[in-house]
Amino acid sequence: MAEFAVIQTGGKQYKVSAGDVVKIEKITGTFKVGDKVVFDKVLLVDNGKDTTIGTPYIPEAKVNATISEIGRDKTIDVIKYKQKSRYFKKNGHRQPHFKVTIDSLK
Repeated sequence: MAEFAVIQTGGKQYKVSAGDVVKIEKITGTFKVGDKVVFDKVLLVDNGKDTTIGTPYIPEAKVNATISEIGRDKTIDVIKYKQKSRYFKKNGHRQPHFKVTIDSLK
């Protein structure tokens, strides 16, 4: 079994291993495609033989990644409507996201 880790970013947890492409929430700051990102909130590391579980994080563990795409999801329509009172509001929302390629687990 390959080595994998569970990381936390954007309020969500992801199971990643080297070479994976993961779609995550947008990270605050100014980033562009090709930038290196380090995830230090590592909750679990498994190398096939033994498993290390953090409390809540593993202090020396890091996951290195590269931003491969910056985009936005499909439009979600938000509609508010009250019948018989001529009240209608329609908004669209496109959630921003990053696609990152996992380079290495340390």
